[in-house]
Amino acid sequence: MDASKDISRLIEIMSALRTPGTGCPWDLEQDFSTIAPYTLEEAYEVTDAIQRGDLTDLKEELGDLLLQVVFHSRMAEEQAAFTFGDVVEAITKKMIRRHPHVFGDAEARAAGSAKGQWDRIKAEEKAEKRAERLARGMAPEDHGAGFLDGVPVALPALTRALKLQEKAAKVGFDWKDAKPILDKIEEEIGELREAMETDNRASMTDEFGDVLFALVNFGRHLGIDAETALRGTNDKFRTRFHAVEAALMAQGGTLDDATLDEMEALWQAAKRRPSEP
Repeated sequence: MDASKDISRLIEIMSALRTPGTGCPWDLEQDFSTIAPYTLEEAYEVTDAIQRGDLTDLKEELGDLLLQVVFHSRMAEEQAAFTFGDVVEAITKKMIRRHPHVFGDAEARAAGSAKGQWDRIKAEEKAEKRAERLARGMAPEDHGAGFLDGVPVALPALTRALKLQEKAAKVGFDWKDAKPILDKIEEEIGELREAMETDNRASMTDEFGDVLFALVNFGRHLGIDAETALRGTNDKFRTRFHAVEAALMAQGGTLDDATLDEMEALWQAAKRRPSEP
């Protein structure tokens, strides 16, 4: 079988991999739950390629992510639930519906992208989906009818915190500006200190979470995405720590043998490098 730019070839390959008797044993063993972690991992690798500015790598990672969609679709087709074509139809229908100012009739296009139109259409879709699922005797897709229940639980915690805050802000439940949030952060840190005095692990965990949530809120008001900011700091920490390691090796030493004072001195030297922000 040859490679092709036609999506149908990828669908054929997945079909062959999932064919009992002649397919790949590993692929045949998988189900939605076992593949889900790989789907998340591929999405992160797409983001990583974008942040590194590596378009060649991005092309490959997008292909890996597309494979995940085809994989899930194939497993659903085997259960007579839906096909890859149904997935494509669903998203095209959704995009056309959510952009009436582009794809609608003359009157809709003339109206332009009205403020709040996107959210209104999404709310209508959500209500229709809930009614459809209830009619089939199934639970709502968000497991509840609350205003915030539509924010996916599986999102990374910092991202989910941001999404919850953004949604609450749409109905006015929000700080007016960023400065008062600093006081809130200090208040939460104070409560964390109090929890530390009790040495109660559950209480400390709860208060620590409150501090993180407040920091995400503060970043949101500054126009800073907490997940992106922390990724940047993670990379900066890794780069500087590698510089410490490299400097020790150049001196004939190792991380295991170095004292904290020695590592701290090399760390400060790494921070002073012109390439560092």
